[in-house]
Order: sequence, then structure tokens, then C-alpha cells
Amino acid sequence: MLTRAESALTYDGARLALDAALARAGQLGVAVNVAVADPCGGLLAFARMDGAFGGSGAIARDKAATVADFGGSATDDLEAAIREEPAVRDGIALREGVAAFAGGVPVTVDGRLVGAVGVSGASAAQDKDVALAGARALAAAAAADGL
Repeated sequence: MLTRAESALTYDGARLALDAALARAGQLGVAVNVAVADPCGGLLAFARMDGAFGGSGAIARDKAATVADFGGSATDDLEAAIREEPAVRDGIALREGVAAFAGGVPVTVDGRLVGAVGVSGASAAQDKDVALAGARALAAAAAADGL
């Protein structure tokens, strides 16, 4: 076989995840940047909330891309691997565009990676919470649609 069929997040799906993440950030009272990427790390949707740090926009994009680049591993899982293995730290963490700390999560449908959400601008725990809200909203909507 010379080709394969893959699933990927659509723009509408990315907006659903983005809007859910922004709503969660509002509930938490934090101003963040949110990036939603396809399974290859390509940016599909992005928002910077009023008051969010401008520099954390690139970090949010890097977190989403890092999840995609590493096959759907959450960025805090990568952080743990780097902490425990110096060779991994030296070989991966120093790559340009890798964000190996909390706030990047995979978006999966039926166990398949379809995209990623990256959030930056609040604490690591809040970034992860907001990102998970986006990913979970998309997964729930896909399940309701029978996808």
C-alpha cells in the first residue's frame, strides 16, 4: 500500500476546541493564548485573550506543535522524560520550537491523534486545565456525532 487514510481536525473542530478553551480560561479568571493545531503541528486556530502576554503566543503555538511532533504526547509527559534522562534533555529540549512543560495536550478521536491544543500565559496547571477543556470538548462533540 502506498497511501494511508488519516483523520485530522477541521477548522470547525479547531474553533470548537478554541472556544471551549477560552471559556474555561474565563471561568478560571486567567488571560491566555490558545493555539489549536492539526496532527502535523500546523496551526488551525489561535486566540490571544485581552491581557494575555504577547510573548506567550509563540509558546502556545510551540506547545501544540510539540504535542503533534511527538506523536500525541502531552508536553508535561515530555517534561518528565527530559527530567529523568539527560540524553533526551540534550537531544530534544534544546530543539527550536520544543515546549516541554505543561499546557500542550493531544486531541484524540477514537484513540487517533487528530490535533493538539497549546495554552500559555497562566500557571502550568492552569494552562493544562484550559488546554484539556478544549481537547475534551472536541472529543465529546465527535462522540456525540458518532465520529
